[in-house]
Amino acid sequence: MNFNTLGQLGAITAMNLRNVPSRLSSSLVATIGVAGVVTILIGVLSMSEGFRSVLQYAGRDDVAIVLRGGSNDEMSSGLSLEQTRLIADAPQVVRGADGPLASPELYVIIDLPMRVTGTSANVPLRGVEAHAPQLRQDFRIIAGRMFRPGTFEVIVGQGAARQFRGLTTGTTVRWGSTDWYVAGMFADRGSVAQGEVWTDATVLQNAYNRGSSFQSVRVQLRSAAALSAFARALKADPRLTVRTLSERAFYQEQSRIITTMIESVGSVIAILMGLGAVFAALNTMYSTVAARTREIATLRALGFGALPVVTSVLAEAMLLGLAGGLLGCLAAWLGFNGIETSTMNWASFSQITFAFKVTPTLMARGLSYGLLLALLGGLLPAIRAARQSVVAGLRAS
Repeated sequence: MNFNTLGQLGAITAMNLRNVPSRLSSSLVATIGVAGVVTILIGVLSMSEGFRSVLQYAGRDDVAIVLRGGSNDEMSSGLSLEQTRLIADAPQVVRGADGPLASPELYVIIDLPMRVTGTSANVPLRGVEAHAPQLRQDFRIIAGRMFRPGTFEVIVGQGAARQFRGLTTGTTVRWGSTDWYVAGMFADRGSVAQGEVWTDATVLQNAYNRGSSFQSVRVQLRSAAALSAFARALKADPRLTVRTLSERAFYQEQSRIITTMIESVGSVIAILMGLGAVFAALNTMYSTVAARTREIATLRALGFGALPVVTSVLAEAMLLGLAGGLLGCLAAWLGFNGIETSTMNWASFSQITFAFKVTPTLMARGLSYGLLLALLGGLLPAIRAARQSVVAGLRAS
């Protein structure tokens, strides 16, 4: 490409872009079409990002979760009291003044009406032991107080309190055949724990006839590097048949099903809507080329090459795509970011609360998709403009 071609590129492209306001109505159609696609794409993917974030944020590499061997989740797991003690006594587990930093846990599913729709949803009622708060990353009581061990008291996660009815601090609710007092509310910086209700593990066992069984043991390791030695120690004990994961790996597994489903659906929606945006861009750019037939022919007669003509048409299309992409990113951020909702966690068959999360990465992805749509919409009209006959163009009215 020589300097003459570069000069032609700059001159014809600048002239074409200056004339965009004269084609405002058709340009707006293409821009709004791209903006709509980008908004929906980012909105759907922000749901997936929020779900993934709420699970993976709770995950730490120096905290391990132990399940029964062959189990992929807590629902299908089961451990005896003796097994939980053997796990907690492993040498890699941190010990405090009151014993190993471990929390054998179990949960049952309770039905709670959602605040918005009033329909019933499955919510985890988790039984924990005294060290459970220390094993969560940013656990804190934000209203009321901690439940008293040995009593029918619960504390509710902030997310659960916002999404479901009947979880107000200071009230009494009835689940199963038992009345439970809501002693307080806790937060954990948006983690999965915020969608749960907690109580004393022994009380929950007795209330739901679970004997002395648990479903998992959560332990604080001396370091993230101790996980392998911890897993080997448990595997070497003939009294145990367990599966050991870091907390982070456990939640990554839990999030995989729903995030894959959401992203697949989002991609299909984006493709279908993208086709409409491409046709809108095609119509706009074909109209632009038709309106500029004589202008393009004159430029060709003056010595402008085909490449500058193609580039000028594509530049206009990309400008419309950029404007639509930016508009779509802004609309998605204003419309979706931070919205709290809940959905089914298919790994545990219970509701999990989370917030839509519009990240810079998602916005960049949406903007790139908008530019791609504009490029596809402008390519055929650009080629047509470059191939049109100079003589026929000059004769056009």
